[in-house]
Amino acid sequence: MRRIGLLSDTHGSIDEHLYTFFKECDEIWHAGDIGGIEIADKLKEFKPLRAVYGNIDGQDIRLEYPQHQRFKCEEVDVWITHIGGYPGRYDRYVYPEIYNNPPKIFISGHSHILKVMNDEKLNLLHINPGAAGRHGFHKKRTAVRFSIDRDRIFDLEVIELGSRTS
Repeated sequence: MRRIGLLSDTHGSIDEHLYTFFKECDEIWHAGDIGGIEIADKLKEFKPLRAVYGNIDGQDIRLEYPQHQRFKCEEVDVWITHIGGYPGRYDRYVYPEIYNNPPKIFISGHSHILKVMNDEKLNLLHINPGAAGRHGFHKKRTAVRFSIDRDRIFDLEVIELGSRTS
């Protein structure tokens, strides 16, 4: 069994409450717009990190992290990207691959909007953890954690880190 901490759109800042929320996690996954290599390094010092770059990330991030990460966690096929869209409205960066070879979990960021939804047509779980950082148009800063055991995804929890300006 693996406990996963998931965040996106930190835009160069990490809320200290995330360290408590992710304390029992085995890994942290970041869905892009990290905002600087020092943020990725802080997360990597805390827990193993899987990340992708986002549209605001510079060469420091892009040299270390890919645009897409596709891997197995336990028996679950996972795909993480920054700009991915939503069920029924997937972005050109993932089309047609998502229809030809859908993962079990599809994770994206970019919108700053927390969404967890099933795509019944592709039989996948879509997760956008919202934005954990302070830059953007979102009102609340959010992150997610969940468990994967063999092929099961469960115990999904959301943390609200306060308003974008607090």
